Amino acid sequence: MQKGRGNDRIKGIIFDDIGSYPLPRGVRLDGLSREQYLQVAGQVLTEKISAGVEIPTYPQLRDMIRMFMDPIQDPDMTESPFLIKRDEARILEMEAVPAGQKVRVCVTGPIELYISAFGATAYTDILYTLAESVSRFLEGAKEGGKMALASLDEPSLGLNSSIIFTEEEIQEALEIASRPCREMDCEVHLHSPLYAGLCARVSGINILGVESAAHPDYLRLIDRDLLEETETYLRAGIARTDILALSAQLNDIHGTNLWEDLPRLEREILKMESPQVMKGRLDQAYSMFGERLIATGPDCGLGSWPSQELAGDLLRNCSAAIASFRSEHL
Repeated sequence: MQKGRGNDRIKGIIFDDIGSYPLPRGVRLDGLSREQYLQVAGQVLTEKISAGVEIPTYPQLRDMIRMFMDPIQDPDMTESPFLIKRDEARILEMEAVPAGQKVRVCVTGPIELYISAFGATAYTDILYTLAESVSRFLEGAKEGGKMALASLDEPSLGLNSSIIFTEEEIQEALEIASRPCREMDCEVHLHSPLYAGLCARVSGINILGVESAAHPDYLRLIDRDLLEETETYLRAGIARTDILALSAQLNDIHGTNLWEDLPRLEREILKMESPQVMKGRLDQAYSMFGERLIATGPDCGLGSWPSQELAGDLLRNCSAAIASFRSEHL
């Protein structure tokens, strides 16, 4: 299978992030005007860039389902049920991205959107319509000239028993959703590698993202030969973002509830997720996949983390690990 790529294809291993991020201290989304919200989004984007992220995701501060399903279910914004009008398929946060800045544009995938609304049912026509709406959001972002990389977020694939579509139907939905990406780089963000092979066969997807920091054995379930056969690459997570599991592990080690001492919790997390530990994970992924490894960074979003300062420090540790890796390998 040939996957066409444009002249802007990623070179080497790049550092991106998955999207969500903590709000500034004391800030709540409720009650913010559009202008205030965009100011907050711009501040978060600046935070990510200052921490070293090379292709930051636009600041995803809203719920990943509702930010897409609300307009998709609004009769005034759709041309038919679940099919958003092209001129309404806009991601508000992209307005906070300054001219000349390129970002990773994530759109919640059609499977994820479908199960949020319909659960364990199989209305294939609605799935495909949602996929077309996802495609239109990507088209709108692409037209703005700020998209360096696209991503379909499908965290439930391989984990949620409510998905009862056939593999052929899932693949077709992803084909429809990723249609605008066939001449550029497009990730699929997965929390399980069980559908990695299916996603690798989607013509609009050329990067598989797996949570390999928290689950290093996931890499063993990715077939390098299949990646080469399908001209697909890998994004390997090198920083854990499962803050509750991390803190529970630290609580067991220290015999205390570190949530009652946030400065100490933050220090201990950064010791556990140090640049040296992250580089070791990156070295391991590179030893398994070589040039098929094209992107890295945190496993998932950081929206549930207790502070922007801690999230930024984790990203800075990622940046240091990647710089050390490049000095040895590239």
